[in-house]
Amino acid sequence: MAVEVTEESRTAPTPPRGPLVYRQKLLTRVTHWLWAIALFFLLLSGLQIFNAHPALYVGQESGFEYDNMVLGMYAANSDNGPVGQTRVFGRTFDTTGLFGLSGPPERPQFRGFPSWATIPSYQDLATGRVVHFFFGWVLVAALFLWFLASLVNGHIRRDVLPSGNDLRELPADIASHARLRFPRGRRYGALQRLVYCVVFFILFPLIIATGLTMSPGMDAGFPWLLDLFGGRQTARTIHFSVMVLLVLFFIVHIVMVFAAGPINELRSMITGWYRTGPETPRQPGDRP
Repeated sequence: MAVEVTEESRTAPTPPRGPLVYRQKLLTRVTHWLWAIALFFLLLSGLQIFNAHPALYVGQESGFEYDNMVLGMYAANSDNGPVGQTRVFGRTFDTTGLFGLSGPPERPQFRGFPSWATIPSYQDLATGRVVHFFFGWVLVAALFLWFLASLVNGHIRRDVLPSGNDLRELPADIASHARLRFPRGRRYGALQRLVYCVVFFILFPLIIATGLTMSPGMDAGFPWLLDLFGGRQTARTIHFSVMVLLVLFFIVHIVMVFAAGPINELRSMITGWYRTGPETPRQPGDRP
């Protein structure tokens, strides 16, 4: 079917666009992708390590004679055969096919997390530890490099730490995000700043510190770590809990990227250039 082109459609003005601003420096972009890669391998190798003993406790010790388990994934016998069960704070749930018991019926796998969620997919604690420790140090190195450079160039003060004005704008910014309306300015919004601040300065240091606390070698050199976190088992539970929070942050982050415009967001983290809204005033160095 032919489409009629009128004089009015030919002369219709194009929607206004804001300028392209250089929003992300090279080091920020490089460390961003290093974190993404490192956290991916840390998650899957960490679940491999967890599967060696798929239970979490609070305190210094664990075992059958203690009643301090807060999470457990295991297989149990039933009238219809084995089933997967997950116990959380004393309550038991049937999780057959996902936690405790997974895989095809003819070759069931008795493990905490299923094979598709671990690196390697088969049970291999030694390889899981090697992968986990390697990418753990990649994460630490990338964080240290980012933190040092961001202190020098002012990125933390300028773009991450929320100001008093940001805190005053926080309720309105939360309401805008809930309605999937994202202002595209030169700087992060109040909610972004607060969330990034929590991730960078609370969650990342906490997951690194609790990971070190689980190492007997580190405990020998820094015994106060065990006292700080209430024992190796408590540190393991905190480590796992922070991992869950980081996974939730990653999921919400990806959803927000697609909701805000994936092309613009990805361009910002690949090239550094970000398309702002039409209300953004132009400055020297901006692109049209």
